[in-house]
Amino acid sequence: MALLIYGLDNDEVGSAEGWRAAAAELLPEREVRIFPETGDVAEIDYLAFMHPDFDAIPALPKLKAMFSRSAGVESFIGHPKLPAVPLGKIEPSGGDPMMTEYVLMHVLRLHREMHAYQAAQAREAWLRQPILRPEQRRIGFLGFGLMAKAPALVLQSLGFPVAAWVRNPRPQAEVPIFHGPGQLDAFLRQTDILVCLLPLTRETGGILGARTFGLLPRGAMLVNLGRGRHVVEAELIAALDSGQLAHAALDALYPEPLPPGNPLWRHPKVTVMPHVARRPTIRQLMTEIAANIRSLEAGGGLLQEVDRRLGY
Repeated sequence: MALLIYGLDNDEVGSAEGWRAAAAELLPEREVRIFPETGDVAEIDYLAFMHPDFDAIPALPKLKAMFSRSAGVESFIGHPKLPAVPLGKIEPSGGDPMMTEYVLMHVLRLHREMHAYQAAQAREAWLRQPILRPEQRRIGFLGFGLMAKAPALVLQSLGFPVAAWVRNPRPQAEVPIFHGPGQLDAFLRQTDILVCLLPLTRETGGILGARTFGLLPRGAMLVNLGRGRHVVEAELIAALDSGQLAHAALDALYPEPLPPGNPLWRHPKVTVMPHVARRPTIRQLMTEIAANIRSLEAGGGLLQEVDRRLGY
């Protein structure tokens, strides 16, 4: 039987040869095929992809499961030709260390006011900012999935008060949890640095807009690592210009790439990053794919299954 790779043999991830080499080591019992070379489609029982075009992918009659490299599945989850088999994310069960270090980098940079020092350097000003202790800076995570949990716990270990807001209650969580629409306002009012790692759904689109910004303490800061469409751009700029927000670090934007002339590029209170929070290697991806396949073949389930009804 065979694993079909779609859209993952590129400069961002790696070559077809790299996938075959990783499979030979980590999944030797299964042939790897690189789209569009599918061979006999009846032999393909697993599919791994990024940015899939299900109009181009042929019907796979023996498909058992699919694996998505991208964190967001909103671009294809409603496609009429999406196979009716379990869909999982290719994510490590303990979170991705690359995402953890990236969240920490942005939060610590904002906490220590590095954006203000960079602006001062540009105008040759010897600026000395007041220094707050970690316990004086409250960190709030919008979303508390695998990618959020690891950095949240590291920040908590450094002395930051950390809380999270999620859809449903989590009584055994390691940090204080706010849940549901009824507790969002209280969560925002006690957050000094807001980190968004939400999936994009009908409920979360535009969540980073005027109402949310207005509930944060004046001078709060934002790190968006979720999706570009979480942000209402004009309302973000208005909050920055008014001083309601002190700075925004944006790794996910809409559209991507951010077009020339967009006001976010040159806004003095915005850090624009080209969606580079995590770039797992072929070996990391194949390790997770192999673990999922072995779980399924042993009668278990996918390790990070997507709930199609919820869209994440």
